[in-house]
Amino acid sequence: MPLILANALVPIFAGLLVGYIAGRRRVVDNVNVRSLVTFLMSFALPCALFSIIARTPRVQLYGQGLAALVISLVYLAVYAIVYSGYRRFARHSPHDSAVLALTLGLPNVTAVGLPLLLSAYGPAASVTTAVSIAMGSLTVAPITLAVLETRPSPTRPLRWRERLRSAFAPTPAGRQPDTFLGILWRACRRPVVWAPAAGILYALAGLPALPSYIDRSLTVMGSATVGTALFLTGLVVSEHRIEFNRAVGLLLALKNLAQPALALGACLLFHLSADLTRSVVLLCAIPCGFFGLVFGKNFNCTPPDASSTLVSSYIFGVPTLALWILLLNHLRLH
Repeated sequence: MPLILANALVPIFAGLLVGYIAGRRRVVDNVNVRSLVTFLMSFALPCALFSIIARTPRVQLYGQGLAALVISLVYLAVYAIVYSGYRRFARHSPHDSAVLALTLGLPNVTAVGLPLLLSAYGPAASVTTAVSIAMGSLTVAPITLAVLETRPSPTRPLRWRERLRSAFAPTPAGRQPDTFLGILWRACRRPVVWAPAAGILYALAGLPALPSYIDRSLTVMGSATVGTALFLTGLVVSEHRIEFNRAVGLLLALKNLAQPALALGACLLFHLSADLTRSVVLLCAIPCGFFGLVFGKNFNCTPPDASSTLVSSYIFGVPTLALWILLLNHLRLH
């Protein structure tokens, strides 16, 4: 087990540390990183998401329906808890709350999930990993982008009923629509959202495998995702002082302990098989992902609690992941 965790987490620590040191020592500008963000969100990450999901056999995807439902519900539940709590009790803006909620709600499945589950449960778990990547990209990711797309208004914030009515309000001639549906449409037009959806459609359609030259091209672009994302996340984190306070402690407990516990309860409720239960719970126990900080940086929104919680989730992720692996191996699942 120590080797499994080391193979999954040490490369993550290394990538974050290189980006953090480069930012702190001003080897790389940690403020003007828009070009890196654009490359990651518009090219490398969409290629990686599409290729990973499109390669999944259709027959195996059909057997992942309940797993996809459980993963989506868990991601959305944690997202809603963090977003509403940060807005109500900490009195932070919707933008900061959305970035923090995505950081905690969506684990780093892209970088950690594949090597960890392959080592722990074998090749069959890679399908559930692909499904979890797709569900995160189609649920909490577009919600966050939709929140970040909203422009701050000097007037009071609209209530949800007013937002719903404004979604169908006529737009003056020559003016870009800024309604709820318009904002959501702008978010869904981003490659990081529609690429995984295209991958799902391609896999479910049972189309023949992509030509080798296209598949290799996508692989070359997608292979830059993890390294770029980790380096960029380290750069973003280097802007802030890492602090471990009460708020970070609560967020850390929610991410590393409560989220996988919620996933376990949902798996038992929906009577998932033992193999699917182990895969889903372990995926939810993975530390924080980089989507939140990367998305937020693109909109000049990087709450310090998100950086501190992300780093802390990896430090404490070593014992908590070991705990969950031991627990799942000893549980009698049917």
